[in-house]
This record gives sequence, C-alpha cells and structure tokens, in this order.
Amino acid sequence: MRTSIAAILVAVLPLLASAAQPGQPAPAFSLKDTSGRTVSLADFRGRTVVLEWTNPGCPFVRKHYESRNLPGLQSKVRKDVAWVLVNSTHPGHADYLAPEALAARLTGWGAAPAAILMDPDGTAGRAYGARTTPQMWVIDAAGVVRFAGGIDDKPSASAADIPAARNFVAAALDDMKAGRPVATATALPYGCSVKYR
Repeated sequence: MRTSIAAILVAVLPLLASAAQPGQPAPAFSLKDTSGRTVSLADFRGRTVVLEWTNPGCPFVRKHYESRNLPGLQSKVRKDVAWVLVNSTHPGHADYLAPEALAARLTGWGAAPAAILMDPDGTAGRAYGARTTPQMWVIDAAGVVRFAGGIDDKPSASAADIPAARNFVAAALDDMKAGRPVATATALPYGCSVKYR
C-alpha cells in the first residue's frame, strides 16, 4: 500500500509543483492548431484568455458541450475573451482524435473558441499542471493567471446539474471585467484524467 501511495505522489507532485497558479505569470507555449498553424499564448497578449483542457471522449466534457453550456459561454464572451481549447491526449490513446476530427467534433457541438490546439506530447499540459478535462485557466491581459481549476461546483457528468451550478469561470470573467479581484481564484478540478503518454 505504501508503495502505491508513493508512486501516486511521485506522479502527481511534479504536476502540482509546475501548475500555473493565480497571481503567477502564465507559462508560455507554442502549439499547432487543428489546421496546422502555430499558435502561441503571446499571440493573445493584451486580451483576457481562457485556456480549457478538453477531450471530447470524456463524459464530463460532453456534459458541458452537448448541453451547450460551454458553447454558450464562449459565444457570450468572445468579443472580450480569447477562448483557447487545448487537447493533450497522446496519439496512442483510444480517446485521441486527429486534428480535423477533433475540430469537427467540437464545432459540431457549437464550440466557438479562438483556437483548438494540439498538445500530443503533453508539454503545455504539464507546464500548467492540467490533470482533468475540462480544466480551466483564466489569464488577464498582462499574462497573469487569475483563475485556475474546475469550471463549476457540481462535479458530475450530468447536464441536469448545470442550472444549479456556480460557474467559476463565468464569475471570474465578470469580476475581471468589472475591475474587481477574482473572488474565487481556485477551484478543485474535476472530470476525466488528461490522457498523457
């Protein structure tokens, strides 16, 4: 039993240590989008950015997309916010979708992101400490993390829980737009594990 706990800590602690935390600069990255174009976090400098780790094979992701919860929020804030989806599923996993298939699945659900990025070797995911899908980071116009964690306070895969949930990402964006400190800067992430190599 001690060996199992030690193995878990060895696997998880590096992710936590490198996790992008509120108040810290967001880790830089450059990744290919689903059309093969290189996109960097620096491309969005001067704008608020939401980074969302995603995997369409995850029932927690499907909860928020099939219900139009996340597409609705993306559409609502797209004038002021660059919403960027990142997929760190490695190509050998059953959940992996090739770039074109990933884009088709997400846009078929009504997703309206500024970019859908491929992170097949998990470099960006590990830099942020992404552990689950969906998991979110909100970054301000100066490149500082203002929110990190789960999208809301209802850690279930049931869309029926969405109306009663407190959406932490929407609240963080509202606080930032109003010039207030983000009231809830961290929230426990929930969902499926990121499918790293």
